[in-house]
Amino acid sequence: MAGPSNEAAPTGKNASGFDNSVPPLHEDATPEQKDQHWYTHVYQGDKMRQLTPRAVIMGGLLGMAMCSANLYTTLKIGWAFGVAITACVMSYVIWNLIRLASGGNVSKMSILENNCMQSTASAAGYSTGSTIATMFGALLLMQAPPEGGTSADVKTLDVQPWVMVTLFTFCTGMMGVFLAIPMKRQMINHEQLPFPSGIAAAETLRSLYSESKEAVHKAYALIVGLLTSAVVGIMNTSEGTLQIIDKVFGEKGPLHSLHLPDQYPEAGFATVDRQGKLHAFWEKVAGTDGNLVNFSESPVAKRLIQFGFEPSVLLIAAGMIVGLRVSLTMLVGSILLYFFVSPYLIGIDAAHLLEVGNKFQDGYIPSIELVGGGTTYHIYRWALWGGTALMVMSSLTSLAFQWKSIGRAVSGALSSRKDGPKTDDPLTRIEVPFWWMLAGMIPLTIAMVVVQIIGFQISWWAGVIAVAMSFVLSLVACRATGETDTTPIGAMGKVMQITFALLHPGQVVPNLASAGIAANSASSSADLLTDLKSGYLLGANPRRQFLAQFFGVFFGTVAIIPIWYLMVPTKAALEKFPAPGTNQWFRVAQVLTQGLHSLADSAKVAILIGAVLGIILPCIEKFLVPKNWKAYWPSTMGLGLSWVVGFNNSLAFAIGALIAYIWARSHKKSAETFNIPIASGLVAGESLIKALIAMTATVLGLISSGK
Repeated sequence: MAGPSNEAAPTGKNASGFDNSVPPLHEDATPEQKDQHWYTHVYQGDKMRQLTPRAVIMGGLLGMAMCSANLYTTLKIGWAFGVAITACVMSYVIWNLIRLASGGNVSKMSILENNCMQSTASAAGYSTGSTIATMFGALLLMQAPPEGGTSADVKTLDVQPWVMVTLFTFCTGMMGVFLAIPMKRQMINHEQLPFPSGIAAAETLRSLYSESKEAVHKAYALIVGLLTSAVVGIMNTSEGTLQIIDKVFGEKGPLHSLHLPDQYPEAGFATVDRQGKLHAFWEKVAGTDGNLVNFSESPVAKRLIQFGFEPSVLLIAAGMIVGLRVSLTMLVGSILLYFFVSPYLIGIDAAHLLEVGNKFQDGYIPSIELVGGGTTYHIYRWALWGGTALMVMSSLTSLAFQWKSIGRAVSGALSSRKDGPKTDDPLTRIEVPFWWMLAGMIPLTIAMVVVQIIGFQISWWAGVIAVAMSFVLSLVACRATGETDTTPIGAMGKVMQITFALLHPGQVVPNLASAGIAANSASSSADLLTDLKSGYLLGANPRRQFLAQFFGVFFGTVAIIPIWYLMVPTKAALEKFPAPGTNQWFRVAQVLTQGLHSLADSAKVAILIGAVLGIILPCIEKFLVPKNWKAYWPSTMGLGLSWVVGFNNSLAFAIGALIAYIWARSHKKSAETFNIPIASGLVAGESLIKALIAMTATVLGLISSGK
């Protein structure tokens, strides 16, 4: 451990993740011996402050800010980033500034206080928002505009009342917290699963509280990255979004030369002949080449959505985090989609148009849809079918590989309940008792069933099944997170969608709601266990840490609901985002409930190919690719993701990954020290400022309209 007080410097860590001052325990130790060893040599919960009002408030406020950032990144690229490490660093810096401003009159936060803050922030910033953008976003996409109206006339608040959204978010977040109770001692204390993000957060806190120069430099590097990306986020805000930004960076503003366009090249488009050959990417090129179809007159020559380079440090930073393998796979997949597959399909659609007089015949479903008044090809509305099939089958295949883990998860939970705590168990007074789970889950189950019946037209018996399945799927998700640091939220949701396609056939709303229950509860459970792993390594009191996570759900729910309605006030506002995860949920629900007949034939082929690849590629990687070659094997998830996000996203990811790779090759030590802190700051800064800008624009719009 770090010593008897938070001022002591750590001495490093051993193979178990504990401090080197902790004596090793023999490998065949019994669960009781492991508990006694931890309680004797690691536990610090009675020696320093932990669950304090300032820790909970700091964590709650940081989590409220980070949930808006994660909502933005989910809408932008379909991912939510972990909150724990960023919150730890920000809390450390902010509290030191508060102490400095007070002249040293405010006491320093202990390392366990900061760990408790981490739990609150993580629950608020990550656990409560998993289904807001995906499930409720998909419900919003379902709504057709009123006759004679547009997507701007479809109000988010009219689709689902805020009371129902609040209850759903709160109940599913709380379900995850309580469902984690029977898993904690089995997975963390006894099996000592790694939960790599939990270990990383514990190491970050140890490093910060050692007060070494390197640790302080890491902290301030994250803050500098955050501020830098916030400035870039303001500079690349579209004109007309917010008047105050237009006055500075707009066409007549003093800093107009510093304004960054949404995308380079702004005039990018594709010209395609009947054979599907792609001829040009810039309008001026089309005007100078007599062999090309005229852009203004042809039904073939249209712009490609999200083609080009987007000046966003968020996307580049995401590539720095996920690495070269995933990012380069995404780029290759996007090149395949934009340069070969889509032009071929556009050519087929164009040939049909030209043959029948510039109008699709009844019954013909074009592969690549036109949007923006018929000016732009929306490529990934078609591509997401193949990409989603690939990712879903890949997730389920990987889950099947973990059948032993699934068995251990279920048997571990059952044995934990059966054995119960021994009368002489030293951890009885500090571990969360099993009856807390019963006391929490009974009212939550009732509330969740009522919410499903009233808000989502789900039969009471199916609602009970949804809650029961959420427990099983949370077990699986927590086991996967503990062993691989990847929470298969998507796979959990798809399992529920398939189940409810049978329980409630032909109904999209119950299908989406059931998936939301599984996804949110699974992510909340896995998040709590990740934080409890950090506390276990630092010697925290798990009962107090559980309460910190419990309070965090309140903070997150209070924040995420108004943020959702302010960021996405209408269907039109949602459609401005790529929202790959939202579109996946919506399209999968459509297919499961309405059948494949509404899709273009090419989309059906893409689903088949994606599903087959989703099974074959993980199998090849697991059974045929040598271990030392796995780093060079294409990422199956990256390939699938490249077909549900734009080319600009994949390009930015690849640029970020190459920056990190070149940095590591040229100066390994500095890259290892600063790559993740800087990238985390860049992600947090731009997403926070973009969320703030979107919410401010909505508020000002409501004020100006007199509503």
